[in-house]
Amino acid sequence: MNSFETQLLHTPFDKEDAYHSLSMPVYNTAAYEFDSAEAMEEAFCGRTADHAYSRITNPTVQYFEKRIQHLTHALSVTALNSGMAAISNALITLAHAGGNVVTSAHLFGNTYSFLKSTLGAFGVEVRFCDLTSPDEVRAQIDEHTCALFLEVITNPQLEVADLKTLSSIAHQAGVPLLADTTVVPFHVFHARDFGVDIELISSTKYISGGATSIGGLIIDYGTFDWSRSEKLSPMVAQFGASAFTAKLRKEVHRNLGAYMTPQVAYMQTLGLETMELRYARQATTCLELARRLETLPAIAKVNYTGLEHNPFFALSKAQFGPLPGAMLTFDLASREACFGFINRLKLIRRATNLFDNKTLAIHPASTIFGTFTEEQRRSMDVDPNTIRLSIGLESVDDLLHDIVQAL
Repeated sequence: MNSFETQLLHTPFDKEDAYHSLSMPVYNTAAYEFDSAEAMEEAFCGRTADHAYSRITNPTVQYFEKRIQHLTHALSVTALNSGMAAISNALITLAHAGGNVVTSAHLFGNTYSFLKSTLGAFGVEVRFCDLTSPDEVRAQIDEHTCALFLEVITNPQLEVADLKTLSSIAHQAGVPLLADTTVVPFHVFHARDFGVDIELISSTKYISGGATSIGGLIIDYGTFDWSRSEKLSPMVAQFGASAFTAKLRKEVHRNLGAYMTPQVAYMQTLGLETMELRYARQATTCLELARRLETLPAIAKVNYTGLEHNPFFALSKAQFGPLPGAMLTFDLASREACFGFINRLKLIRRATNLFDNKTLAIHPASTIFGTFTEEQRRSMDVDPNTIRLSIGLESVDDLLHDIVQAL
């Protein structure tokens, strides 16, 4: 049973269901009863895998994690209640006062804010640099660097960095590579093959099956030598390659209280079963639409890394294949033109989020980055003339018709 499609549908339950259900039941419970005080002690001290409290583990969530683990061949998977929870929990597991995180200024707005403001307030330095410049990355990493972090295709700039080069630089310096891979799903992009140690995903997107729920995933591939981590090295003697997961599961995520709920895990398990089919349609439509948009004189520029003349095309194809996600951007003449366009849309929805079954349009500069100063937006290359489209399951002809009439 090696194919992705088959594994996806036939991951076994940890325990046989009493009623032989084909779907994992939703365990809507906060706590679990034990047969004895001794059994209770063993569970609470982590010496057995029995569930104790649903803020820490839950059978429905655990099954969702197991499915992702089987599909990605990871050491462990932790499901949390948003993509931002995945990013924040992972970085808090590694970062410490006096340490630093090396990253790009080309980040999703909340990720940038978390790094700069939230972690910064606890004494963690954030070093922004050009991740497409290996020399600049090397210059920023030192003995106190906790992690090298990036988005594999940045949002909304659509920049692509060379992951094998970055992982080589990071690993030579004893630093783990963390990547937000939300834009391209894991059945297309195999992060481990490109040197990513910790993969971070907003499962709200492709996995949820049409924006039914909010969730996030931390995937630990067990590839990094945590004895080289200033924060986790004391845990290596006991936990070995699982030091990161042990710190995350035994302390950070249970203390921050951001574990996924069983209802969400059930919905996202169902969404996972159709992800491959939906993605093929969305990404194919995205490429075709990008090509057609380039023929429209009212559009100044179309940005999609699957276009042959895109500056990141060759690298994008090598890392993500010919269909690098279902998100594109295009530029109009002005901010006012962008607002007029959005206001005239009839089919495409005016909404945030990515990879809903419906196509969504947003003006990033005034929304996702709306609370940033103009100077900050310039430093992050967030253009006031840019529209972002998340492509859904509609006909490409219908989408183009709506865009043309709105232009």
